[in-house]
Amino acid sequence: MMTRIFLLATLFAAPLAAEPMDGAAFDAYTKGKTLYFGSGGAPYGAEVYLEDRRVRWSFLDGECKDGYWYEEAGNICFVYEDRPEPQCWTFEQRSGGLLAQFQNEPGALSLYEAQDLGEEMLCLGPKIGV
Repeated sequence: MMTRIFLLATLFAAPLAAEPMDGAAFDAYTKGKTLYFGSGGAPYGAEVYLEDRRVRWSFLDGECKDGYWYEEAGNICFVYEDRPEPQCWTFEQRSGGLLAQFQNEPGALSLYEAQDLGEEMLCLGPKIGV
């Protein structure tokens, strides 16, 4: 009896793993927003989510890259103007925001949605004459 109670308590105490978001859920969460991402306690970058699954990414260095996203095989994949190969991620909605796991190299990179990184997403434009 005590073993069953212990097992039930353990099951209910364990945090439920979030399921990866599908394209519709990701679109509903992101469309019209600018999300800031962090990694290891430091700012990583920001992305503006526009209409028709278009995006604008910046590493918060003043340079921005336009692209788009699509859903494929349970992943959310991004293609940017300077990188034609898809960058695929899984996104889970957690209580503090999104958790993103890079799928091109599993275990290589995890990002979390940061509420306020104290950084602005500026797009300064192309470097002319460089």
